[in-house]
Amino acid sequence: MADAPADPRLFYSRHIFMCNNVRPEGHPRGCCMARAEAAGGFDKLRGYAREKARQLGIENVRFNAAGCLDRCEFGPNMVIYPEGVWYRFESQADIDEILETHLKGGRRVARLMLQPEQLPPKH
Repeated sequence: MADAPADPRLFYSRHIFMCNNVRPEGHPRGCCMARAEAAGGFDKLRGYAREKARQLGIENVRFNAAGCLDRCEFGPNMVIYPEGVWYRFESQADIDEILETHLKGGRRVARLMLQPEQLPPKH
């Protein structure tokens, strides 16, 4: 591997993938898109996150609709790269806290973080 080229610099300083998966109504795992409806809908939340980041002066960040991230039971959820930190969110206030604390402040929002060892509830 000594001859392998170095990784290029990041195109975006942060890349946020927000799940917008749709499962059939009544699916035992639920779906992020349906759960986002309680907060005004997925598109509204993603648009809000983009605008709030701009207002906070957070630059060089990308918010993408991701399709299924396979953490349905904890949704709606997002993952922030390059850190690989997962969050669940239910409101604009949750998004505010994630943006201000994680993206702007470099800290984590423990109450909203998803851990790799978290397993879905038994149905």
